[in-house]
Amino acid sequence: MTSKFRFGQAALVAGLLAYGWFEAGWLRTRVLEVPLPGLPAELDGLRVAHLSDFHLGEPSRGARASMRAVAWVASREPDLVCITGDLLSRPGGEPLLRRLLERLGPAYAVLGNHDRADSRDPLSQKLELTHLGVTDLLSDESRVLELRGRRVQIVGVDPASYSLGVARPERHVDGTAELRILLCHFPGVARALEPGAYDLVLAGHVHGGQIVLPYPGGRFLFAHPLAGEHRGIYRQPGTTLHVSPGVGTTFVPFRFFSRPEVTELILRSA
Repeated sequence: MTSKFRFGQAALVAGLLAYGWFEAGWLRTRVLEVPLPGLPAELDGLRVAHLSDFHLGEPSRGARASMRAVAWVASREPDLVCITGDLLSRPGGEPLLRRLLERLGPAYAVLGNHDRADSRDPLSQKLELTHLGVTDLLSDESRVLELRGRRVQIVGVDPASYSLGVARPERHVDGTAELRILLCHFPGVARALEPGAYDLVLAGHVHGGQIVLPYPGGRFLFAHPLAGEHRGIYRQPGTTLHVSPGVGTTFVPFRFFSRPEVTELILRSA
């Protein structure tokens, strides 16, 4: 009985690990309609692709999920492409990152804490990512562009200034812009904003928990168990937050009940 029991335990553990490895590459593609109060009629239907947390360089199926996510976004040809950090976990992932960004075409991005080696990962290495081809890397910076004849502002928060508590995204607000989008790796930035400063906030970081234990009425997140916003749309005072579950993994190459995801947000006048 003992040997059979131990064999059964080993088989169960092996099966769980195999599933977790599989899920880490099982990409979900999602399209969400997002009503935004005050959005001009000309911008109704504007499509924004949101990617996050590639964590390239890690030995996991996250690279496969990243490649599939980028291919899907490229096929959709959205109006805007936004990436909210943790692009790399190891230097070896940089060649693939540059190929993926080139395929995406013009995009806006911010870095995450792993890009700066600011994490609990003992193997993390600080990476000098400054020029990313046609991807515009925003570090406490603003860009204003014209879409459908309307002014759209995109602001990016640097992860170092956010972690130090000195980031002030409100300083970059352009009052003449008719749609203001804030990119930050950390979802918590939305709670600290002045109401109405930004119409839409895009973030990542939490991986949807990455390893999740569902229970009646809720889900326990093994990664960031105290995270209030971990995936999807959240309404904050004066703004709307979207948190991407990301496409990669960190620390362990597994996902459980938290599939990688790439999202297209269709903005609607509310």
